[in-house]
Amino acid sequence: MSQIHDPTTPQEISQDVSVKARAPFGRLADALVVAVLVTVAYGIVVAASHWVAPRAPETAIDLSPTMLPYYAGLSTLRMALAYLLSLVFTIIFARIAARSRPAERVMIPALDILQSIPILSFLPGVVLALSALFPHSNVGLELAAVLLIFTSQAWNMTFSFYHSLLVIPKDMREAATVYQLNSWRRFTRMELPFGMIPLVWNSMMSWAGGWFFLMAAEQFSLNGVSFALPGLGSYLQEAANEGDIGALALGLLTLVIVIILLDQFLWRPLIAWSDRFKIEQTTSGTAPDSWVLRWLRRSDLIAWMFERLIHPGEEWLDRTLARMLPTSAPVRMALGSTRAELDGGMSASARGASAFNWGRLFRRIALLAFLAVVAGVSLWGAVSAALLLTQVTPNEWGDIGVSALATLARTTLALALGVAWTVPVGVAIGLNPRLAQRAQPIIQVVASIPATALFPALLLLLLGLPGGLNIAAVALMLLGTQWYVLFNVIAGAMAIPDDLRQAAVIYKLRGWRLWRSLILPAIFPYLVTGMITATGGAWNASVVSEYVSFNGQTYTAVGLGALIAGSASESNFALLLAATLAMALVVVMLNRLVWRRMLGLAERRYHLD
Repeated sequence: MSQIHDPTTPQEISQDVSVKARAPFGRLADALVVAVLVTVAYGIVVAASHWVAPRAPETAIDLSPTMLPYYAGLSTLRMALAYLLSLVFTIIFARIAARSRPAERVMIPALDILQSIPILSFLPGVVLALSALFPHSNVGLELAAVLLIFTSQAWNMTFSFYHSLLVIPKDMREAATVYQLNSWRRFTRMELPFGMIPLVWNSMMSWAGGWFFLMAAEQFSLNGVSFALPGLGSYLQEAANEGDIGALALGLLTLVIVIILLDQFLWRPLIAWSDRFKIEQTTSGTAPDSWVLRWLRRSDLIAWMFERLIHPGEEWLDRTLARMLPTSAPVRMALGSTRAELDGGMSASARGASAFNWGRLFRRIALLAFLAVVAGVSLWGAVSAALLLTQVTPNEWGDIGVSALATLARTTLALALGVAWTVPVGVAIGLNPRLAQRAQPIIQVVASIPATALFPALLLLLLGLPGGLNIAAVALMLLGTQWYVLFNVIAGAMAIPDDLRQAAVIYKLRGWRLWRSLILPAIFPYLVTGMITATGGAWNASVVSEYVSFNGQTYTAVGLGALIAGSASESNFALLLAATLAMALVVVMLNRLVWRRMLGLAERRYHLD
């Protein structure tokens, strides 16, 4: 049976941490840990003082270089809060959708719709509602920025973790059933470890996506009213609006420094740590490494925290949840169940053996009440939307149809170009840990630089060419979405068990035979996930690529993105709603007709069984 490390085994973690904590330089490692904790605590206090400060009528963005560290700290905190919210959403949403067939039928189409709605369509309602809740402080605007960044991070991570749960090997599911693991222990012993590698890489991609939309989240205007927030995104946007190339370069340099620090202190340690969850029956010769992780293992402070705080807390939580949750196999993970049996729920004997359960009755009543509230709100929203759509003229509906076709052509071209180079490059990086060590920081930096900040310079270069703005729009979509495919392909290649790679060497598989027999089947689920999220990202990127304001001038191309951005700036909410619904409809149809079938193929055929 395939082997996987248990992330919650106290003996393994204690041995790994306590032994290395006595290594040399332990005190220096402690000093590094304390310095990082103090810096983070100070940054949170400063940011909190800004959040609760009285709201100014208009926020002026200072382009002085001395303000860049302050702006960088505020933006990083917003990104971190949005990421934590995205992580919680990912785990809850993906597990419910993967464990329940009826829930999946509703939740996955809803996720398709959410991913297809551009950030500018969320923006007016979110900003106005939260500003009204907190009229006298910056809390409303800060929460709005966090939620808007969340919409650029969550869907990618959720799709990735959901697909990981669907392709868990059968022998692991059988073992979980034999040992009668309850829901909590299935999650900590099987589901989370199996999905850890793609979750870490897609978390990196989600951070990159958050940087992409940071400028839109931190500086926007509605009806001529500015809702700017101090941060790196608003700094870059202000520098681009004023045509200050020096300030734009300094802002990008600061962003690159922040990205490198996050890569060294966060992502590279996580990648090195997550390699222990790789499913294989033989040990790999090389593995990802991180100097930060090595230093943390030498820290006496970290060892003390594990021994006195983390381990006891894990054991208490494990015991408590083990008592609270029933020991029953989840519906989707049941041993030997077909799809028809899974849809049928518990067996007749299990139903007969179960006594009347007041807790179950209460949960069902609560669920029905929640569904009733959701249905009522949905009905009210549908009626209000229908009334608003009556204001859209026939000519505007015709423009929406033409624009949808134009944006579809651009997103398809951008996706094809992205897949063409990311698949071979991602496989090369994922199969070579040493190359991954060198390439990861570069990829992380390049992927995280907001293409919207570089777009003005790219626009100036391409406007003189025939179809210049159309080419520039495709280029911006490509810059913003190709990384979804690359990061997923790298994660898929890294997850290929070493014993399968050794078998390929023994059987002398090379060239196309190697790709057809091992590489493509192994990365196929990850590739499909990347293409789904890249497609949604390309449609979102159309809002900023087809409607560009630079140096006092506005450049537009025919497309749904331009219609959404233009109607949002003009407060034409009827046209905004119609264009947004059209975009959501196109994306959902693509997912249903193309991507969902490819996911079904990956679930049926490409398992590590």
